[in-house]
Amino acid sequence: MAATRDTASAPVPPPPGPDPGLFGPASVTWQCHGDPIMWIAGVRALYLQALHPRAVRGVVENSDFRSDAWGRLLRTADFVGTVTYGTTEAAERAGAHVRRIHRALSATDPATGERFPVDDPGLLLWVHCAQIDSFLHVLRRSGVRLTAAQADRYVDENRAGARLVGLDPAQVPADAAALAAYFEKVRPELCAGPDARAVVAFLRSPPTPALLVPGRNLLWRPIAELAYGSLPGYAHRLYGRPAPPAPVITRRLRLTGTLLRSIPAGLRWQLPPGHILKAMRRMGPGSRPSAYTLRTPAAILDRPGRA
Repeated sequence: MAATRDTASAPVPPPPGPDPGLFGPASVTWQCHGDPIMWIAGVRALYLQALHPRAVRGVVENSDFRSDAWGRLLRTADFVGTVTYGTTEAAERAGAHVRRIHRALSATDPATGERFPVDDPGLLLWVHCAQIDSFLHVLRRSGVRLTAAQADRYVDENRAGARLVGLDPAQVPADAAALAAYFEKVRPELCAGPDARAVVAFLRSPPTPALLVPGRNLLWRPIAELAYGSLPGYAHRLYGRPAPPAPVITRRLRLTGTLLRSIPAGLRWQLPPGHILKAMRRMGPGSRPSAYTLRTPAAILDRPGRA
């Protein structure tokens, strides 16, 4: 009986809390990736990534992006949403799926004819850095006034996503200065060859059923042009087009950010696959992502269009 009483009186461990995933609501990434300006940032990343000859050749040889334009964009967004807001298991599963696909793929160097693996660490690092730079650049330029410390946290946090695609986090830039240094180092390798120009043409006018072409030209093309306009000066020089005036692009990004943020978040987040709504149900109402959560006296998101 004594043993029974001891067992009965032993403290019961609390039930496990909800799984925050790789980031969780306390992260800069969680709060910022719910911002609708991320769609423009994602398109900028594609323009930038296309400037690496091997990286873009890997896409051209192994992708059906020309015939499945919207599907490819949505799959990329789904991966980012899963990694940011999904459970740890879901994020790890998504990463394993990407690594498995990449391991089976190779492409031909357009300059040397050499075959190379798509999961070459140097290529994976370029794709990661171009994405993180684009996300951070467009967020801040559109009105999300992150402090320097928060920008560094964002870059550091996203080394978790780099690990998922097969990179060693220790070899990935951990702050904004290291990210800028990486681009200085890699710039001599970049050029705008035929593959890059094909990507640009595709992003400006993705294949669309004839009845939807007017809508594409009205809604999509301004987004694509704004994303292109936000590229760094060296990218404009490589593509051979004059860079638009920086103040003009900044004003347009701020206006676009304000307009997109004026759409009720609950409506925006209803779009499939609904990662943010699922995360909020899992983590509770306090997990609602908003860059306002990060604000300090020196870091305040523009008041118009609060999400």
